[in-house]
Amino acid sequence: MTRAERPTARIILLDATERVLLFRFDPPGRPPFWCTPGGALDPGESHAEAARRELLEETGIDADPGPEVARKLVEYVSLAGVPVISDERYYRVCLPEGVDPEAIDTGGHTELERSVMRSWRWFDREALAAWHELWFPDDLLDLI
Repeated sequence: MTRAERPTARIILLDATERVLLFRFDPPGRPPFWCTPGGALDPGESHAEAARRELLEETGIDADPGPEVARKLVEYVSLAGVPVISDERYYRVCLPEGVDPEAIDTGGHTELERSVMRSWRWFDREALAAWHELWFPDDLLDLI
């Protein structure tokens, strides 16, 4: 099977107590899952530039993504039904001082994101490890 290449930037956003922000995806015909903020690069954009843009679009937070902390090559079928191989670069971002963790602004979500990203929440390590639904990346606890 031929897979489309999809360079992606993902953000491990942590609050002051090291809880991580995840979005719940409810795609039609698939079980729900939780994932870090992030998405595909725009043409000509670097992974770091995409990480900053995606963080702003998906959370309303404008912050420097800092250095890349992990890289993964992941194969899956996108929400649009396209088989992809994703070159995912991860950036660990601490919630900027003075930003309320409960004030996540999803107003920058695309129409597709609004249709499948129905909720978000902060997870501490224990809650995430015991969570009853899938979450990605599967080694997120190690990346925190």
